[in-house]
Formats: sequence, structure tokens, C-alpha cells
Amino acid sequence: MNKLYPWQDELWQRWITLRVRMPQALLLKGAEGIGKLNFALNIAQSLLCGQSIDSTAACQSCPACHWFNQQSHPDFHLIQPAVLSAIEDDKESEKKLTKQITIEQIRVLSDFASLSAHQGGQRVVLIYPAEAMNNNAANALLKILEEPPKQMLILLVSHKPQRLLPTIRSRCLAFPMPLPLLNVATSWLQLQNIAPSEIFLAQTGFSPLLAMRLAEEKQLTEQLQYFIREIAQPDKVDVFALAEYFKSIEPVKVINWLQQWCHDLAGCKLTGKTRYFIDHYDLINQLSKKIDIHRMFQYQSKLIVAKREALHPLNPKLLYESILLAYQQAMRGVA
Repeated sequence: MNKLYPWQDELWQRWITLRVRMPQALLLKGAEGIGKLNFALNIAQSLLCGQSIDSTAACQSCPACHWFNQQSHPDFHLIQPAVLSAIEDDKESEKKLTKQITIEQIRVLSDFASLSAHQGGQRVVLIYPAEAMNNNAANALLKILEEPPKQMLILLVSHKPQRLLPTIRSRCLAFPMPLPLLNVATSWLQLQNIAPSEIFLAQTGFSPLLAMRLAEEKQLTEQLQYFIREIAQPDKVDVFALAEYFKSIEPVKVINWLQQWCHDLAGCKLTGKTRYFIDHYDLINQLSKKIDIHRMFQYQSKLIVAKREALHPLNPKLLYESILLAYQQAMRGVA
């Protein structure tokens, strides 16, 4: 676990205010890559720390902090998809693990709630990412939220809170976490020796942790650059060869790139500005002058539908072929 990121200081002050009259369920929501999980872990550790006062973070030196950092604190329970718990370099085993949070994982909470707190105080449950719960798991959690256990905080962390049951959202106190200010995120990335920080930030939707990941993962950077080279030539791109190349990449990731690319094309046509691919402004500006803006908006609507379908694709290659052919149609006449 890291200390708070520099853009989270104000958010921590907001948490301190809440801690005086602590809710029983808290929903931390915001874009991916801004440190929501780390913030939630800091909340959990501060509540369980033997030395923490209402206005302070965890001391990092007491036995409770030692247990927490060793992932063995008896009053803390983390629920996440099995694939996130896999050993990072064991890719073969990851493929066999579910990306969902199951009802069995939520049922464990009933047993956890029935136990007395080891330290005689607060207990904390953290569910990440909350939208990974399948329907059965979500309904099981709802029953717990309807009669929440005493002295137990349930922390839900979500990139996409709209996918949660409305009844779950209504039983949680919402804690919005906005994107950091551009200058703060840029300065932090520069301290991590990430350059050009502005370009990586823009390409990842201004999420600093995603920007750092993109900069550090050479293969991901190469895939994105290949995507740009191919998609920039809509009349020449070999749809089937490109779909074959992308079939090993998570569909949501590629569709997100397409959404950003089309956003910049439409934005450049209407306002003369790009948001995501700022280092390709000249190319996007040239293409944007020839696009049919109505066809582009229609294609963006198709991408929204495709992104939902991409969560459980039966055949990623066919999905890619479909959206890439639709892209060619939307860009018809653009050379």
C-alpha cells in the first residue's frame, strides 16, 4: 500500500469529516487509475490502527499496522475477483480464474460479521471493484446492507458505479473521487521519471496511474502506436489482419482507444481541438475535415453498445471485425 497520492489530500480531509459520524457503507467512485483502491486501503488501515486518532492516518508501526501490511489483520476482509489475486507472472493460471466476484465470496461476510472484532473495535470490508459482482453476489450484498452489522464499515470501490444495483447505491454514502488537476498529475508523473507526461496522461484519459502503466509497459505502448498507424488510414486498413492482431488484447481496451480516437476526430471537426491524442493533432485535424459528423456520432453510439458486449465476448476476433468494418463505413470517403 502507498501513502496518499498528492491529489488526495483534500479528499482525505473530507474523509476525516465523515469519520466523526461514520457511515456503514461507503462507495468510492471515480475514473480508473486515480488511486481509489489505495485510498480505500488507507481508510481501512487508519480505522484499524492502534494509534490512529480521528484526524490522522495509520501510524505504520503498531502491531495492527504490521498485520495489515502483511495482509493478515483479522478485522479486515478484502473481496476481489480471483484473477486479481493471482500471482502476476503466472499468466496461465490467470486465464482460468474468474473476473467476477461470486456469491460465495459475499456469503463469507456473514461469517465475518458474526465474529467479535479481534481488537474490540472497528471491522472493515473492502470490495474491489464493486461492479465485478455478479447478480447473485450483488443481491447477497444487498441483504447485508439492509441490516448492516454494527461497527463494520463496508467500503465499495467502483470505476463504473452505474453498473451497481440502484438499491445498493442507495444504501451507500457516495464518495466521488474526481480526476486530479492536470498540473498536479503532470508534476507527479515527472517525479516518477515519466516523460512526456502530458502525452501519456492524455492518452489514458488523464488518469495518472494508467499513464504510468502505459509508459512502463512497452508492449502496451507498441500496441497503441500500431493501432494509431492502422486506424489513421481507414481506406487502406486490413480489417481482418487488424482484428487478428488485436484478438489477444482485452476488447474493452481497444474499444476505449477507438472511442477516444473518434472523440478527437469529432472534437477537432467541431472545435479544432483534440483531447486524447494530442501528439497526433495534425493527422487528426486533416482527417476530421473530411468526416461526416453525423456518421461519426452514429458510430460512437455503436461503440457504446460494443463496449457493453465486450465484457463477455463470445468471439473477440468477430467483435473486432464488426467494429472495425463499421469504422470504415463511418470514415467512408476519408483518404
